Amino acid sequence: MNALFSALPVIEKGSVWLVGAGPGDPGLLTLHAANALQQADVIVHDALVNAECLSLARPGATLEFAGKRGGKPSHKQRDISLRLVELARAGNRVLRLKGGDPFVFGRGGEEALTLIEHGIPFRIVPGITAGIGGLAYAGIPVTHREVNHAVTFLTGHDSSGVVPDRINWEGIAKGSPVIVMYMAMKHIGQITANLMAAGRAPDEPVAFVCNAATAEQMVLETSLARAEADMAAAGIEPPAIVVVGEVVRLRSSLDWLGALTTGRRLAPDPFGVSALKDPA
Repeated sequence: MNALFSALPVIEKGSVWLVGAGPGDPGLLTLHAANALQQADVIVHDALVNAECLSLARPGATLEFAGKRGGKPSHKQRDISLRLVELARAGNRVLRLKGGDPFVFGRGGEEALTLIEHGIPFRIVPGITAGIGGLAYAGIPVTHREVNHAVTFLTGHDSSGVVPDRINWEGIAKGSPVIVMYMAMKHIGQITANLMAAGRAPDEPVAFVCNAATAEQMVLETSLARAEADMAAAGIEPPAIVVVGEVVRLRSSLDWLGALTTGRRLAPDPFGVSALKDPA
């Protein structure tokens, strides 16, 4: 293992690595991410980075919190980006550690552009995004050959905190059998109404996966029509990934984590009928 790490790249002083930490489980860190944690002088991390991941930092490394959480006091994005510049210019080996993947609703592109603006060298290290890895830990595949041949990833709010008006809800509703949504809980009532108004069935399966790939993971299965009410009744809170589509039904067969931890018996035929065809 030491030989493997010795062959990995070195963080140069005065540079920044923008790294994805994955959805929670520290076992989902890439080798590049683990290598960066062992080298960095300063780790600027998001709220969604698991504390167990941070425990892998080298002794003496400085941890700086730069989390942004909807509806709560948060660092301004421009300030975070400029802080990375400041730390690099001071000669530090800087690790910007983000939950999931830095380029999937992670603002990694914005931070990289600021580094370019100020002449700071950087590296991008992808991570497993929660919309794929988090759903896998819930036993929900984003694609299944007999269900869908397309999937859409979207965010439930824009930079102003409202449902993005540039999303073509009708087009997505009609063209994407599976929809995976980040940061959608706050506006789930409006989002589900938009999808049903565009033709999605009220009884279409929906799942909320909260604190994905952590010991606190919780999954709520519901439907488009009941999503808002069931979410409120369950008292679940962000962070969560919301998935819409027939792939949710596969959880009864593919909830491997539930089978391991609670002895859940998995169903061999999640649909109970012959295989579905791609509706897109």
